[in-house]
Amino acid sequence: MGKIINDYKYPIIFGLIALILAILLITIGFLKTLVLVVVTGLGIVIGFYIKNTGLLDNYFRKK
Repeated sequence: MGKIINDYKYPIIFGLIALILAILLITIGFLKTLVLVVVTGLGIVIGFYIKNTGLLDNYFRKK
């Protein structure tokens, strides 16, 4: 079972992403789904930027 999951890891992940997007498209519509995907992508990009530059390291450092 572990070998199957390891061999088909990316198809499983992207299949689940496609399923979630399809459900969102059916339930809330195209434009709202597009806005949701764009805002989520921006959040990921901002999170990676903050992590790589260390902007919040001093703020969250324990004293």
